[in-house]
Amino acid sequence: MKLSKRGLNTAAYVVFIALILAAPLVFDVFWLNRLSKYLVFGMLGAAIALSWGYAGVLNLGQGLFFGLGAYAIAMSLKLASATSLAQGSDTPIPDFMLWNAEPGAPTELCCITQGSFLWIPFQHTWFGILMGIVLPVVVALALGLIMFRKRISGVFISIITLAVVLLVRLLIVQAQPLTNGFNGLTDLGYLTVLGLEFDPYMPQTYYLIAISLALVLIGTRMLVETRSGLILQAIRDDDRRARFLGFDVPRYQAFFFCVSAAISGYAGMLYVMASEFASPTFMDLSFSITMVVWAAVGGRNSVLGACIGALLINMIEATVSETPALMEAWRVVIGLAFVFAVLFLPRGLAGLAMSLRDWLVARSAAEPRSLAEPAPAEERS
Repeated sequence: MKLSKRGLNTAAYVVFIALILAAPLVFDVFWLNRLSKYLVFGMLGAAIALSWGYAGVLNLGQGLFFGLGAYAIAMSLKLASATSLAQGSDTPIPDFMLWNAEPGAPTELCCITQGSFLWIPFQHTWFGILMGIVLPVVVALALGLIMFRKRISGVFISIITLAVVLLVRLLIVQAQPLTNGFNGLTDLGYLTVLGLEFDPYMPQTYYLIAISLALVLIGTRMLVETRSGLILQAIRDDDRRARFLGFDVPRYQAFFFCVSAAISGYAGMLYVMASEFASPTFMDLSFSITMVVWAAVGGRNSVLGACIGALLINMIEATVSETPALMEAWRVVIGLAFVFAVLFLPRGLAGLAMSLRDWLVARSAAEPRSLAEPAPAEERS
């Protein structure tokens, strides 16, 4: 049977999606909840691969988009929880606004001065979901237009995105009366859509995340195979030549930068549903760098590879950190794994898979030719 690269690539996606959809048949509710968080990280790996691997934009502030999406839906779920609302107020406001108020201050006055009006639209769940996508895209568009129109590239993009995510994290922490600062948003309600409640420990929540990841992988793969995706890769390889050929380089870069941000924002919303909290740690520099590690180990030039890299690293991290003998050294183990991947697998795990795929395709193409070759003259006689 003659094999093709496209056929094997499609088979890899089909097998991976089938495995994650079949997980509820094997795991209990505790492991389903844990696996759902890993699938969210896989979505982040795919977003990094799109931005770094295909667009050539190394974003060290991807946690910014993840955090914005997380906080947007967390604000709606905070107001959806009856136990999280401040008592004595005519408008639904979170309880921590009263905790952070000055003693003896009127409820309505202290909450207005703390900016409770910003919370009012998030009474509607649809608004929180919409903002979870719109906010990351708007921020990414503003950053993209500034950076790409100015022809900023390479390490300078990394520095700018790093600075922006640290700035936003600092603002969230400092605005404690409005965001609860370091404590983040906890005691959230469950997302309810059309009467269906998404309990983080129920299969429907896992399936929502698994199906979302499958759609992101398929959609991202289809996107990079379009004409725009091919142009983007040409820009990554030589942006000067692309400009010479007449392509609007900043527009292509900004578009894919926004798509990556939208995926990250959506992943942030799903993570809040699975973990039931939102924290400024989502915007820590270490978390954004960890995303880059996932993509590097899995293969930044492969959407599926980066996704699998995120899953594997988080599974290994959880296993090693819970092993008594390695509890104190699990970070060293993860660091060594990353160093090994950089030194010996420059294309990541996806590079090994691509090499195996090319070998299978070459072998299947050679077999029909060998069968069609005439037998030697001494054999025919």
